[in-house]
Amino acid sequence: MQFEENIKVAIRGLIEHKFRSFLTMLGIIFGVASVIAMLSIGEGAKREAIAKYQDLGVNNIIIRDKDLSDSELEEMRARFSQGLSLTDAEVIKDLVPGVERIASQSELSREIQFADKTARSTIIGITSEYADILNYETDKGVFISADHYDRELKVCVLGAGIVQTLFQGRDPIGQMVKIEDQWLEVIGTLQSKTLFTETVGELASRDLNNDIFIPLTTFHQRFEPGNRLASELKQITVQVQNSNRLLESSELIRNILDRHHYNNQDYSIVIPYELLKQEEKERRIYNFLLGAIAAISLIVGGIGIMNIMLATVMERTREIGIRRAIGARKADIMSQFVTEAVAISITGGIIGVIMGVSLSLIISLFTDVTTFIRLYSIFIAFGFSVVVGISFGYLPAKSAANLKPIESIRYE
Repeated sequence: MQFEENIKVAIRGLIEHKFRSFLTMLGIIFGVASVIAMLSIGEGAKREAIAKYQDLGVNNIIIRDKDLSDSELEEMRARFSQGLSLTDAEVIKDLVPGVERIASQSELSREIQFADKTARSTIIGITSEYADILNYETDKGVFISADHYDRELKVCVLGAGIVQTLFQGRDPIGQMVKIEDQWLEVIGTLQSKTLFTETVGELASRDLNNDIFIPLTTFHQRFEPGNRLASELKQITVQVQNSNRLLESSELIRNILDRHHYNNQDYSIVIPYELLKQEEKERRIYNFLLGAIAAISLIVGGIGIMNIMLATVMERTREIGIRRAIGARKADIMSQFVTEAVAISITGGIIGVIMGVSLSLIISLFTDVTTFIRLYSIFIAFGFSVVVGISFGYLPAKSAANLKPIESIRYE
């Protein structure tokens, strides 16, 4: 009954002093909202990073031919290195333990034409293992297969962006598209891919939806890269069975390539899983700093509660004296003022949760920042607001309980 009475008195106090109560809550409201918004931004960034590296393959080792100037290429070739080649891919598959799949690819930028429409795209010549290694899925039709590769067929698979630009709602399967003087049959289209907007190692940012895939044998037979010194391959992607052996396998691959390329550093090695772990570590530090900054608002809000409660104690000194005189214990007085402080923090916490969730949704809708609200962030923010209310309400409550009844009654 005593607890219920305390709650009723606390609520009545909030209602009777609406403006003062609201000002007291502001620190808690903004603190809770900040914690939720900050954590949602951090979680959104984490999910974007995971999606990005999943596209690259967390069990993959990517070997990329370096972009060098003509003079640098001349120097490399003079030192007997021809850049990445199919021979490199074969040797890696034979000598590196635990290799599950390996895919080779070549690239060049060209215009693709259908009817009166054209689009600039990246033509990628690939082997049949490419889709399995990089988790590419078709929206319609089929992907490049071993049969297409072996028979050097003039077929292609289009990215979602190319389909939208050239066909605009028409079914592209079976249609013929033109690249330079070559006609290719469309056998499949890809599901939309996330924009790869960051440079990772030698992997430059680009719109993956504007890629066109053809068999690597067709690429080498029908298309000549613009630079006569360009290497046979642009990239080799190695998928290993065990992610725990990624570093060990990458060092072995580096040793093999150094011997094959006569110690010419005309390639780079990117390990998406290691980059993901590093990025996650940086994100954790970043999220901790954001959370700490937001938590300061809650502490400031708690100080506000303490100040108002101390002022309230002064205002209600005579009331406290009368209650003590008619039999109220120190514990009763303390519980009354702690309950009022907690009521303020809980009310502010609820408003802060609503504001934080709304702010996260607004950020996601009207900016390029991705947010994702995890349930634990709401519990953390709300729980911390209650702890702040109890902690900063304790001192005023103790001060009120320690007032002497006779002196309190005489207080003016």
